[in-house]
Amino acid sequence: MANDTDRRRVLLAAPRGYCAGVDRAVIAVERALEQYGPPVYVRHEIVHNKYVVRTLEKKGAVFVEETSEVPEGEIVIFSAHGVSPEVHKEAERGRLATIDATCPLVTKVHKEAVRFAKEDYDILLIGHEGHEEVIGTSGEAPEHITLVDGPDDVAGVEVRDPSKVVWLSQTTLSVDETMETVDALKQRFPQLVSPPSDDICYATQNRQTAIKQVAADADLVLVVGSKNSSNSARMVEVALGAGAGAAYLVDNAEEIDEAWLDGVATVGLSSGASVPEVLVDGALAWLAERGFEDVEVVQPMREHIQFSLPKELRRDLRAEAAAKVRD
Repeated sequence: MANDTDRRRVLLAAPRGYCAGVDRAVIAVERALEQYGPPVYVRHEIVHNKYVVRTLEKKGAVFVEETSEVPEGEIVIFSAHGVSPEVHKEAERGRLATIDATCPLVTKVHKEAVRFAKEDYDILLIGHEGHEEVIGTSGEAPEHITLVDGPDDVAGVEVRDPSKVVWLSQTTLSVDETMETVDALKQRFPQLVSPPSDDICYATQNRQTAIKQVAADADLVLVVGSKNSSNSARMVEVALGAGAGAAYLVDNAEEIDEAWLDGVATVGLSSGASVPEVLVDGALAWLAERGFEDVEVVQPMREHIQFSLPKELRRDLRAEAAAKVRD
């Protein structure tokens, strides 16, 4: 790690920021506002980022906690984190037109839960209690799913048949954290089945790989992201585990403490998967004002994945909602 504070530099991680699922969800809200006009209601934060939510509110999006808060006959968008089947039923009962902006990778986990439940497996869902994604996935097969919130939970897990157990995962966890839990589960249940493909999403993996590489050479790592963003919080943990002298999660440049720069020659910078690049630009500008003008991009891999927009945006949802109310 560098000690020569005469040369101040920023190691800028890539990939960083918006993943394909977040991009799709945010564009879905923007497109719905353009296409149907405000208000458009959104159940929970469309993605876990304060700046994104405030920006969409200014354009006419109305964020609610529960579907029941949406007036009859209006449009409601489900967030990128996914919802349970019961939420879809609530929207139907409320005669709402819905746009499902669930990330396709989260939808994949939902489908896996349904399939394994039909095959009568006990499903051990690795994730954080209370996270929206976990709530949505659990709702697909509540009688079959047990939440495992890290390795410390493993000892208390009970299953009906140790030969019919499968693990699934919240997509935004750290790879290392998830595999530590999986290894502990396999010690208890040697016949534990793994999902057909890793549930940790490509974007989470890529951002963690990049931040590890940056952190190994950084005195300080800054991750731009909101406190309730699971993948952003995990990036801070990964950076510390990879050798960063210190690591902090900040919503924007205003939250950076200048005291953190004492004795620092190299700052690592990245952002969570729900963070727009404008916030990273703000952090770079803040650092440049303090002598960190030399920026090196660290890019161990590239991303090319894109998701198509929700199919509901190709229909006249205002007319559909009005028809539901008339019925």
